Amino acid sequence: MSNDLLRETRTLHGQSVMWLTINREERRNAMSAEVLRGLGQAFDDAQADRSTRAIVLTGAGSKAFCAGADLQTSNTFVQDYSEPYANLANVFRKAKMSTVPTVARVNGACMAGGMGLLAMCDMAVAAPHAIFGLPEVKVGVFPAQVLAVLQHQIPKRVLTELCITGEPVAASEALAMNLINHVADPAPAGADPLSTLDAKLDWLLGRLLDKSPAAIRRGLYMLKKMESLGFEESISFAESQIALFTLSEDAKEGQSAFQQKRKANWSGR
Repeated sequence: MSNDLLRETRTLHGQSVMWLTINREERRNAMSAEVLRGLGQAFDDAQADRSTRAIVLTGAGSKAFCAGADLQTSNTFVQDYSEPYANLANVFRKAKMSTVPTVARVNGACMAGGMGLLAMCDMAVAAPHAIFGLPEVKVGVFPAQVLAVLQHQIPKRVLTELCITGEPVAASEALAMNLINHVADPAPAGADPLSTLDAKLDWLLGRLLDKSPAAIRRGLYMLKKMESLGFEESISFAESQIALFTLSEDAKEGQSAFQQKRKANWSGR
């Protein structure tokens, strides 16, 4: 694993959570090829490890979550044009296929491609000082790949304004447009500016880590598959899935625990 992307496993509420930190603070955590390769590998590994109950994606420091592509390099927008699959697009593909819940911990500015990393996550919490934007038009390009993961999350007119003006919005505005789930309270004077963000993240993770791993895994699969289907295809797919939920060990345990008024002991199967 490159130093550009730090990866660790943390135990929270007795469960394993994979933490991924873009570690390029001097570049406002702009993406590098090593970051994208590391993210892709991390998603692969998380899917293969049933003990990983969630993924947290964040940036180093308190100034930026991710500023997008690194504009300080001379080949920012250059790739092997004989290769039909781009590195960032492949990360989005793997996130789309992920059945492990992914939470963005937005610790600062979230711009350009960083908005794509945010949008590919299933949920997001943000520090109150975080800002969000798609400034690509300011350097003569457009947020092409980002639109694939962002277009279904916020209203079309809002997305259009972000794209063609390039102007940022505050965390409170991002919350109002459903781009993020929660904004942390301001930290007390003299405290770590990210302390309340971590408290909010802990609260959100705690609400999912005590639930059935099997239901979440299959449920995320269903949610993501249904997103692009029309009504009849969607409802037909749901009809085919519901019986599979009830056949799991977790479903049987959950019903027994409910009837016996006790805490469920999930097997994740």
